[in-house]
Amino acid sequence: MKKCVFLDRDGVLNQDTDGYVFRPDDLLIPDGTVEALQRLKAAGYLLIVVTNQAGIAKGLYSREDVWKCHDYFQEQCGHLLDDLYFCPHHPEHTTASLLRKPDSLMLEKAMAKHQIDRQRSWMIGDRERDVLAGQKAGVRTIRIAHAPTDATPLSDHTTRTLLEASEVVVG
Repeated sequence: MKKCVFLDRDGVLNQDTDGYVFRPDDLLIPDGTVEALQRLKAAGYLLIVVTNQAGIAKGLYSREDVWKCHDYFQEQCGHLLDDLYFCPHHPEHTTASLLRKPDSLMLEKAMAKHQIDRQRSWMIGDRERDVLAGQKAGVRTIRIAHAPTDATPLSDHTTRTLLEASEVVVG
């Protein structure tokens, strides 16, 4: 069984914006992100992105746009990510879906495909829904709090950046 770090995209791997990030030119990678991914990879973790992409359901962009952003990110970080799962649904625009965080189906699918050990794995996200998805999947959780008000008692740990989160995971 393999250990894994599940990563939310917007607000963790790239800077979250007021709008939707669906063009590679809009994908801004925070300082320390690549170093954090390298540290996690060197420690033997699979790195899997799990992201809600409601803009697809809203007709703002396509699945192909999500893949273009992912491919661009992979080029920028040296192809460190092992897989990508995204939920294109939104309950107000298409249908409710267990893929959509705070549900855990994206994580569960990845666990089955990659033979992931829940007890040695983590979910890192910047929203409460990321923490809840990780808890439902039975992995430890880290919330990246961009502001003091973002901290949540629900997560196992809270950090300010992905680089700090990688230090918690690796120890």
